[in-house]
Amino acid sequence: MASGDTGKPAELRETHRVLEDTHTLTGPRKSDPPLTVRRILVHSTANAAGRQAARSKRLAKATEDLNKLTAAAGGRHYGTREKIVARIGVIAARRRVTSCLRWTVTGNEDGTPVLAWHFDAGVLDAEAAVDGWYALLTSVPADQADAGQVLVHYKGQGAVERRYHDLKGPLAVAPVFVQHNRRVAALIQVICPALLFFCLIERQVRRALGPEQTMSGLYPDNRRVRPTGRMIFYHLGEHTLQISNITDPPTVRITRGVQLHLLDLLDTDIGQTRWPQA
Repeated sequence: MASGDTGKPAELRETHRVLEDTHTLTGPRKSDPPLTVRRILVHSTANAAGRQAARSKRLAKATEDLNKLTAAAGGRHYGTREKIVARIGVIAARRRVTSCLRWTVTGNEDGTPVLAWHFDAGVLDAEAAVDGWYALLTSVPADQADAGQVLVHYKGQGAVERRYHDLKGPLAVAPVFVQHNRRVAALIQVICPALLFFCLIERQVRRALGPEQTMSGLYPDNRRVRPTGRMIFYHLGEHTLQISNITDPPTVRITRGVQLHLLDLLDTDIGQTRWPQA
C-alpha cells in the first residue's frame, strides 16, 4: 500500500494489476545476439487518474487559447493565414495537443481568414485506453520473483536511490580519479561500510521510537518529525569532550536534552564509554 493511502478506505486506495509476457531486445549491430527478458505490464489506478486529470487540464487550457485565437482571427494581430498557423503551432506545442488537434483556416467572402478547430475523439480515446499502464523489463527468473514481486521490488527502489543521495549529501563523497581498479575496490570498501553504519544508526533510532517513528527537538520549532541520519549526526556531533586530569577519565558534556534522548534511543551508555588517554 502506498504511504499516501494510509487511513483511506479500501475502495479509495491505489490498486495495481499485473500481466506478464516476454520482450526481445536487439542490439545496435546485426551481429549482436538478441536478448529475451520478462516484461511485466502494470496498471495503476492512481497513475491512470493522474494522467486523466493532466490531459483534462491540458485540453482545457488549449481550448481557452484556441477560442481566443478563433475570435482574434482576421483582426489586427492575426490578419493573415500565416500568422494564425504560426500561433496554432505555438499553442499545440505549449499545451501538448499536437497529436489530437485538428484545424482548418479558410477565408470568407471578403478574404478574412476564419479558424475552425476540434480535438480528434479517436486519438483521445486511444490515449485514455493506455492510461495507467507501464512496462517493467527484468531478467529475474520467474521462480525467484513472480510478476507481483517484481512490482514490489520496483516500488522499493526509491529507498535505494535515497541512500545514493546520502553518499553525496551527509557523507560528502566526491568524485576521485584513481589509476588502478584495485583502488576503486578499496574506495568502495571504505564508502560502503560508512553508508551501512549511517543507515543502521538511522534505523535503530526510528525503531526505538515505536510505530510513529517521530520525535521532537530536532528542529528549533520543536515539531515532530522522523529523524534522519543527517539530523542525528548533526546533534550528536555537537558533543564536547571535557579532559580532566591523569586520574579522572574524560567526560562527555551534554548541552541539550535531544542529545541524551538520541543516545538513549541508540542504547548507548556514555558512562561506560572508554576514552583513549592522551
